[in-house]
Amino acid sequence: MKFFALFLSLFLASTAALADLDINRATQAELERLRGVGPQLSARILAARASQSFSDWDDVRKRVPGLGPMQSVRLSQQGLTVAGASFAATDSMLTPLKKAVEPAEAGLWRPAP
Repeated sequence: MKFFALFLSLFLASTAALADLDINRATQAELERLRGVGPQLSARILAARASQSFSDWDDVRKRVPGLGPMQSVRLSQQGLTVAGASFAATDSMLTPLKKAVEPAEAGLWRPAP
C-alpha cells in the first residue's frame, strides 16, 4: 500500500510539472523552471508584461527581445501558453532556420579542430 501511495504522489507531481503555465500569470520563479529561461529572459518577459498582458504568441515575440520561433516552440512544448494557446510555428517562421541548418546537414560545414 505504501508503494502505491508513493507511486501515486510521484505521478501527480510529474503531471503537475507538465501542466500548462500561462505566461500572463507566471511568476519569475515559475518561468525560470522552464528549460531555456534564465533570470534575464524571465525579467524581460515580466517587464514586457507589466505594461499589458500578452494577447498571443506573436505579441510575446514582438515585445520580448531574444524570443524567436524556435525558443517559442521549445517553451510551448514544456507547457508555456499565452492566453491558453500553445505556440504554432508556421513554415515561413522556420524557413530561415531550416536554410541555416541545410549546409551542416549536407556535410558542407565542419567544426574547427
